[in-house]
Amino acid sequence: MSESIVSGTPPADLVELGRIAGAYGVQGWVKVEPYTAQSQVLLRVREWWLRRDTPADAQTSAIKVVKSRTQGSTIVAQLTGIDDRDQAGALRGARVWVPRAAFPAADADEYYWVDLIGCLLYGHQDDHPALLGRVSDVSDNGAHAVLHVTRLTDEPEPRPLLDPKGREQETLVPFVSAHVHAVDLAARRIDSDWPVDL
Repeated sequence: MSESIVSGTPPADLVELGRIAGAYGVQGWVKVEPYTAQSQVLLRVREWWLRRDTPADAQTSAIKVVKSRTQGSTIVAQLTGIDDRDQAGALRGARVWVPRAAFPAADADEYYWVDLIGCLLYGHQDDHPALLGRVSDVSDNGAHAVLHVTRLTDEPEPRPLLDPKGREQETLVPFVSAHVHAVDLAARRIDSDWPVDL
């Protein structure tokens, strides 16, 4: 990596938000492919952590962001010490991480997807709340976010439900107010009206 990138102990709460796709222009800017719509965090923080998983370079290192902006579906950024297209191109493939503690506060009734992962999601069965499963991922279908929920048993200890081939069962639940009624991040719980018996 460039000499402008400083090695150090990465924070324990790093969240991967995108990947450097290559150089942008001739003045050393990089182009980043964000992973989710919520990768706009990349525009608000001034230090990124970069990691390349190659045998020659597998360390996670910090770099300062001088400027950043959206460019179509990507984010372009000028990084400290990266002054030409060749230096920017050398960062191609590096994954971009940001500490969760550096995320700006979410607006009321808005949530960062990374905070939803791991929450238990409760639905309804026979008009009573019942455990549906644990959120394993969040995606965007273009209209709204979708919770990917690994189905769990409720008795006696939650464990994954398996299909006949031994694979974990998954349910997709729209993350919209029509179905999701309460999110308690402190308790790691989401309440919805989604039917458990689907």
